[in-house]
Amino acid sequence: MSSRTYIVNLFLGFFLFTQCSSPSTATSEQTDVDVSGERGIRIPAGEGKTFFSWTPDRIPMVSAHRGGPYSGYPENALETFTHVASQVPTVIECDIAMTSDSVLIMMHDNALDRTTTGAGQVAEVTYGYIKGLNLVDNNGTVTDYSIPTLDEVLEWAKDKAILTLDVKRGVPFQKVVEAVQAAKAQDYAAIITYNARDAAQVYQLDPDLMISVSLGSEESYQAHHDMGVPDENMIAFVGVSEPEQELYEFLHAKGIYCILGVLGNLDRKAETQGDSTYLGYIQRGADILATDRPLEAFDAIQSLIQTSKKQEYFYGY
Repeated sequence: MSSRTYIVNLFLGFFLFTQCSSPSTATSEQTDVDVSGERGIRIPAGEGKTFFSWTPDRIPMVSAHRGGPYSGYPENALETFTHVASQVPTVIECDIAMTSDSVLIMMHDNALDRTTTGAGQVAEVTYGYIKGLNLVDNNGTVTDYSIPTLDEVLEWAKDKAILTLDVKRGVPFQKVVEAVQAAKAQDYAAIITYNARDAAQVYQLDPDLMISVSLGSEESYQAHHDMGVPDENMIAFVGVSEPEQELYEFLHAKGIYCILGVLGNLDRKAETQGDSTYLGYIQRGADILATDRPLEAFDAIQSLIQTSKKQEYFYGY
């Protein structure tokens, strides 16, 4: 099955869902969401690289930064991931930290104070301490939600969403890769890296893994290529401002999907000037928008969905 078939199927299914329900209606208040597993992205075993092989007729996606927190839904929480993934087909970007007793948990900050009811450095507390905490949303409201482990997230994501795993400083790539392998999640869990050396390490640990690599220039691509990272394993993060058109063309010619980080300034521009701004980012070459506003961003780019041919699609949207 071609890359186009996978992605068209996903968005056709979503289009049917959005005829009855707009994702923007669930952005401000905590609501009940579908946790039955009847919606999601299903990538057959061994087809992760095929799914991410760029073709000219690709259809764009959104990536929910830190899982897509909204009011009542904190960063890096399973409930937050479900809140977004039950409404739009999505990539979930999430963060991996490690406790003092070497348990991999989902946490962006080095310290617990901002996003939990706890205090102190993640690396200095045990998982037993972590289990007693609740997550706090971005408004400072304490929720009933707990801090998930990486293993729990990998299990949750199967047939629901694609993951991009941001491995925080001090967390061994080998330990993360072993967790992905144990969950047989190579097709739907990509590892984020920030330099060619780390990307090469991840590739050597498991050549089947997709790797999100920082490619803000052709020189950055060449550095990764020279370190032995194949094009078919790369998903290119091109930065948090729009690159020159030539960079998109260069990477697309190699079959590489491009993630534009609209989180921050570009999200604010869309919020100020209108969400149709997101459409321009896609039309100028971005394939995935990494955003703090995944529901609004996807709502804006739906006009690019082709509905003339309905094939077997993922499910539930």
